[in-house]
Amino acid sequence: MPEPTRRPNIVFVLTDDHAAHSIGAYGSVVNRTPYIDEIAERGVRLDNCFVTNSLCSPSRASILTGTYSHINGVTTLWTPIDASQPTFISQLRAAGYRTGIVGKWHMGEEAASNPQNFDYWDVLINQGEYFDPRFLSADGVRRESGYATDIITDLAMQWVDGLEGDDPWCLLVWHKAPHRPWEPDEKHADLYSDPIPVPGTFWDDYSTRSASARRALMRIADYINSEDLKVEPPEGLSYEELALWKYQRYMEDYLRCVASVDDNVGRLTGWLRERGELDDTLMVYSSDQGFFLGDHGWFDKRFMYEESLRMPLVMSYPRAIPAGTVHDGIVTNVDFARTLLGAAGVDAHDRMQGRSFWGDLVGDPTAPAAEGMYYRYWENDDWFHKAPAHYGYRDDRYKLIFYYNSGYGLPGSGFFEYPTEWELFDLETDPHELRNVYDDPGYAEIREQLKVKLYDAQAAVGDKPWTGEQPATDERFSVLARFTGSSGMNPVVPASGK
Repeated sequence: MPEPTRRPNIVFVLTDDHAAHSIGAYGSVVNRTPYIDEIAERGVRLDNCFVTNSLCSPSRASILTGTYSHINGVTTLWTPIDASQPTFISQLRAAGYRTGIVGKWHMGEEAASNPQNFDYWDVLINQGEYFDPRFLSADGVRRESGYATDIITDLAMQWVDGLEGDDPWCLLVWHKAPHRPWEPDEKHADLYSDPIPVPGTFWDDYSTRSASARRALMRIADYINSEDLKVEPPEGLSYEELALWKYQRYMEDYLRCVASVDDNVGRLTGWLRERGELDDTLMVYSSDQGFFLGDHGWFDKRFMYEESLRMPLVMSYPRAIPAGTVHDGIVTNVDFARTLLGAAGVDAHDRMQGRSFWGDLVGDPTAPAAEGMYYRYWENDDWFHKAPAHYGYRDDRYKLIFYYNSGYGLPGSGFFEYPTEWELFDLETDPHELRNVYDDPGYAEIREQLKVKLYDAQAAVGDKPWTGEQPATDERFSVLARFTGSSGMNPVVPASGK
């Protein structure tokens, strides 16, 4: 393969809550995504890309800064980013790249959290709207007419088309879709009306799992609401029939939103071809985390279970990455920053964590492959989903999870705490994570070995284990009051918490 003659342009498409198992290249049985698949065909599909904190704002902060949540400060949906900290964007810009972002930012509302080190930024307000969305730029707030996924793509291409000179550019096209409440555009409104396959784990009863998993308010049968459904369900359905009806409604709209994203990926690819720059552009498609699509009966994310943990990641750069490559090494969203900088030939900031996997993709590995990955979800017992705070370690076969069930007084965490619990899964014999073997004597030695690996991985990234210390009661109450008012009644939670 010929050596690149110039530094690549970068187009980084990031979606919100797009599960890998709803992408054709990853074997989807529920939908088609030909344009996302084309990126993989032109380049590489990464089969073991994982998020280190499965929540929108924290994942985006880790992607940008190349650091874990406890380093960049964005641990929950309610902890805004200090946008002045080093990012792969600041490094690229200092090295002569023009930099732009259009779409979802969602890392704080105050001025200090607005995008920095971008030549051009135009981002949705908070979570953003699907139709006629508001945008915030350096010029203030305005409303654009149309559908958000199309508008974001339009604005992104317009910025690049207006650039002068030959300096390379990096463009972040960060979509709202397919985030809740899953509002498709008219063009795709009739797709996926035929019955959609139901996951084999839909009726999971969590029989060997922790109470921490059972507390989550994520079951489609019970917690998909009227805003999500958009139409009234038929009368006379049993509980089981209604659950399956809700699943179909949820999936129809979710997949329709994905279809719009896929079409817009195709628009970007066609635009690059017309410009004669497809071979000179590193094109990246990913999502900020995975998502439950009826798996275990759930929607949403947050957990360290596979459907939530796994991120789709496909990349193409014809001048350097062989077409049709599959990479099965473990990588994480914390690795993105170093990897993109490696592709551009730009030094990473000393503060950045993770490992560049760029060398793996072009046949020149520069660092040992990762043996496993460390995960930590901080937003304990949140109002909407009651997901438990936990951390854990995953290697190529096993996954160990510790539910410490405390919010440390962090914004977004609930008032209550619960006893600690452990789970252990053998992904080789139990890929759907239906059998917790933590207390199985046959796994006792493996369990203790994994604990050592967990604590080593935790220490290696500068994090600390749960010690059982509780925040002061008044501090914890002040967090609760933020959600309920001083009386503890009438909760007020903005759309970003959904």
